[in-house]
Amino acid sequence: MNINEIIAEELQVKVWQVEAAVKLIDEGNTIPFIARYRKPVTGELNDEQLRDLDERLKYLRNLEEKKETVIASIEEQGKMTDELMKQIKEAKTIVAVDDIYRPYRPKRKTRATEAKAKGLEPLANIFLLQKSEKTPEEEAKNYINEELGVETVVDAINGAKDIIAEAVSDDAEYRNAIRHTVIKHGNITSKAKNEEEQTPYENYYAYSEAIDKIPGHRILAINRGEKEKVLNVKIEMPDENIIRVLEKSIIVGQNPFSDVLKEAIEDG
Repeated sequence: MNINEIIAEELQVKVWQVEAAVKLIDEGNTIPFIARYRKPVTGELNDEQLRDLDERLKYLRNLEEKKETVIASIEEQGKMTDELMKQIKEAKTIVAVDDIYRPYRPKRKTRATEAKAKGLEPLANIFLLQKSEKTPEEEAKNYINEELGVETVVDAINGAKDIIAEAVSDDAEYRNAIRHTVIKHGNITSKAKNEEEQTPYENYYAYSEAIDKIPGHRILAINRGEKEKVLNVKIEMPDENIIRVLEKSIIVGQNPFSDVLKEAIEDG
């Protein structure tokens, strides 16, 4: 990824202008100084353009560093593939890189890691494939192992569900689908930390609006109120919509494993 070319395209300026500005920034010059005294060098880039350029430069450099760190970690684990490398290199945001890395990030002990240690990952895969004509209980009988702490069919099924729940939570594609669902159906809410206090943010002391409808000026006002510690701001998640989207992506029609998968998906 050529950072200067990306910034030039985004700002609709020449690459040489970006290169000149980046050189000045890297030399320690401030944005106001460059805007005022180095206009001929940058091809007359104004203060706003330079600030946008500086912000994107920092972000894209952080993105590249993040990719390098993630690639090194996955390669160290011996789990890198050509497809995975392609996904990381083509990722446009740090969030996207984090989503890709999430299944490979070293984890503390979780319900899923405990279930895997008990040998229940193959059972979870059977549930996810949804090709067996047996019931979940019939499949689970084969995984009872008192020595590993799987004493009953219920233990085996619950462990498999824990593995599926974590897999759903870690999947980059599902996380992206969840974000889109939240943007489309979620609400942003704000509440006053002190309702008796008089501030410029009183309109937002008990406020809620759909994320996809709220205009930019209200977002800015709510952000300022939160930054100044006047407002508590939250996103109301459209849980039913999210679960419906995930079920549609994971469950293949009505099959013996549908109910088990629905429970795991909701948990995830």
